[in-house]
Amino acid sequence: MMQPTLLHSKLLTQLTAYVASALKEFDQIPAARKEELWALTRYVQQKVAASQSVQLTFICTHNSRRSHLSQLWAQVAAYCFQVPGVQTYSGGTEATAFNPRAVRAIEEAGFKVEKTGEEPNPVYLVQYTEEQPPVSAFSKIYDEGGNPTTDFGAVMTCTHADENCPFIPGAVRISLPFEDPKAFDGTPEEAVKYAERCRQIARELLYAFSQVNTSA
Repeated sequence: MMQPTLLHSKLLTQLTAYVASALKEFDQIPAARKEELWALTRYVQQKVAASQSVQLTFICTHNSRRSHLSQLWAQVAAYCFQVPGVQTYSGGTEATAFNPRAVRAIEEAGFKVEKTGEEPNPVYLVQYTEEQPPVSAFSKIYDEGGNPTTDFGAVMTCTHADENCPFIPGAVRISLPFEDPKAFDGTPEEAVKYAERCRQIARELLYAFSQVNTSA
């Protein structure tokens, strides 16, 4: 498969190298998984073709790991491939906190992270380029103020939230579960597994956005 070319990228330096490397890994994505990712691509494509804004809320139970990683990588992917009008959000069926292990994983990937406020649910300002304001990342319910409540894509990043949230008002539902790195918390494999999940989410969301035709 031909390697995609970024249409635009003024990412932070370390993040640029990370993304460039992830773009070479699309052949690691199984065919069945690409079919699941196509649901996200199709939703974005339809919005772009209609010259409409693209609002995506990534949802998992606690809004602590996978939903945050997905929100951030989807925003980066849209920026890199110049998919217009994309704004990403995250939320949970309950609020906890952006897990520090997941925060560490995005820092290691090259995001610039500033922690503001104190526990138990601090706000992290996450920057991926000097051209855009940082993303404000903290744990919240998926329909909390600031998140869209109408005309958005609800991307379910964990099976528990998918099964226990059978109806999300105002949304087109997209199922895209990832395995939870939480299972490795407190083990010698912890850092490796968080890095693996961060990389998988980056690779797959970059792939999904690379398939959007922005010239149609």
